[in-house]
Amino acid sequence: MQEYWELYMKQIDGNIASVLVNAGITVELPSEDKFTMGFIKVTMKAPNDKGLVSEEEEAQLSFIEDKIEMESLRYRIGSYVGKIVSDGLMTFIYYLKHDFDWPDMVQAAMKEFPDYSYEYGSKMDSEWEIYHKLLFPTPIEWQIIQNHKVCDNLKANGDSLHLPRAIEHKAYFETVEKRDAFVERIGSESFKVKDLMEANENTPMVGISFYRQDKPFYYDIDTLTLHLIDLAYQCEGQYDGWETSVVKI
Repeated sequence: MQEYWELYMKQIDGNIASVLVNAGITVELPSEDKFTMGFIKVTMKAPNDKGLVSEEEEAQLSFIEDKIEMESLRYRIGSYVGKIVSDGLMTFIYYLKHDFDWPDMVQAAMKEFPDYSYEYGSKMDSEWEIYHKLLFPTPIEWQIIQNHKVCDNLKANGDSLHLPRAIEHKAYFETVEKRDAFVERIGSESFKVKDLMEANENTPMVGISFYRQDKPFYYDIDTLTLHLIDLAYQCEGQYDGWETSVVKI
């Protein structure tokens, strides 16, 4: 199983949640075999005021996570695919080859932590709905993840993120007509077209690169890209991200 972990924030049942997901397994999801989802829900002892992990408890919870994973490998029971932290609970999610050893594995892992209360269970999930609908980022959440990675990289290179500069974006459409409709919309918002890409053997869709002077600060770029995702969707297209140069004070 490939491992490519992403950590991001979202709302679950009205509460802020920190979600860790192995996004690398999407290329290996089962098509025919039946799989069981197993979970372990640990009640945190000292969550912060948002119901998330506090500095005080971070090391111990990390130790619990490592112990659970060590026991799962010893039992060869399945694969760890993600973790949800929300409302004072830390929930570990596995997909199991079988579930008859699941209670033994959980109890073997948690017996070293008698001060922690927990519950566990399992259920059939042949379509991996928990993974797709709860753990894996939506297109909007995924865009925010990518936004923040670019922002972090700019900041690491000395950029304050608060100075406006040309930010270039790309989008793709099924037809020239749909692209033209998008060009008209962004033109009314002071975006300039840099290049028009035509369909070819490698890319069956037509594309556009366009730019405007904006700030790449986290909140600002999130607001802007979500707006462009919506505009592209209205024209039956797909927004494809952004790039810019480092600007130092």
